[in-house]
Amino acid sequence: METQYIRVSFHSAVQPIRIHKNHLFSTLPTPSCSSNRVSLNIRSFSSHILITKRSLKCRNSVEKVEYEKDKSNIRRKNLAIFVSGGGSNFRSIYEATLNGLVHGDIVVLVTNKHDCGAAEYARDKGIAVIVFPKRKEAQEIFSAEDLVTTLRSHKIDFILLAGYLKLIPSELIQAYPKSILNIHPSLLPAFGGKGYYGMKVHKAVIASGARYSGPTIHYVDEEYDTGRILAQRVVPVLANDTAEELASRVLHEVYRRYSETMGKFIFNIY
Repeated sequence: METQYIRVSFHSAVQPIRIHKNHLFSTLPTPSCSSNRVSLNIRSFSSHILITKRSLKCRNSVEKVEYEKDKSNIRRKNLAIFVSGGGSNFRSIYEATLNGLVHGDIVVLVTNKHDCGAAEYARDKGIAVIVFPKRKEAQEIFSAEDLVTTLRSHKIDFILLAGYLKLIPSELIQAYPKSILNIHPSLLPAFGGKGYYGMKVHKAVIASGARYSGPTIHYVDEEYDTGRILAQRVVPVLANDTAEELASRVLHEVYRRYSETMGKFIFNIY
């Protein structure tokens, strides 16, 4: 029997909601819920059920309590952010470290463009900026091994890519196994790989006629956008959408999802 999914919203703590489409739980439900929303896995059957929010045990609420409890006993992690552009995602991550959503501190920013907006913002905040890779005409040679050595000297625990357009060298991936995350602006594996970045992704999504898009957060491996997926968020592609409009909608979810995922990632929940 085909499994269906239904989302039930509660408008108060005691108000019951009746499901009228003759459904029955296929297993004992373990709902995922926020303050006013519960998601349940159910399958079709000839019956109906009555649900009240009081009758449900919210697993996410339990996880949140444990997460907050553990934070006081674990040191804050040192983070390195890799950026190529203006750094809107980088700024969002920085704010998340300040408000406690991410239990860590950004101590290094790595960029391939020394004069990009993200680099200027980092310098203003007292964050060390490393240019990698450097231009071919640069007098100093700074290899991938040098980058690893520098990050280790800063005691970096995790690396977060936030719009970094260069392929991560294998030396770095080997030095930080399962410790590098990337955010990609499409629902991978669709519209991923070399050449798919920034506005190019959104233009390709619209040109394909796809009805949905959204950000993907995944581990980084030695190829473009092929690492294991940790989280995705679906957003609709609306009729007559421009690439800029779709990008704005996806970016809104990026801000929410990336910091949330990083918070769990740092505590080895994945």
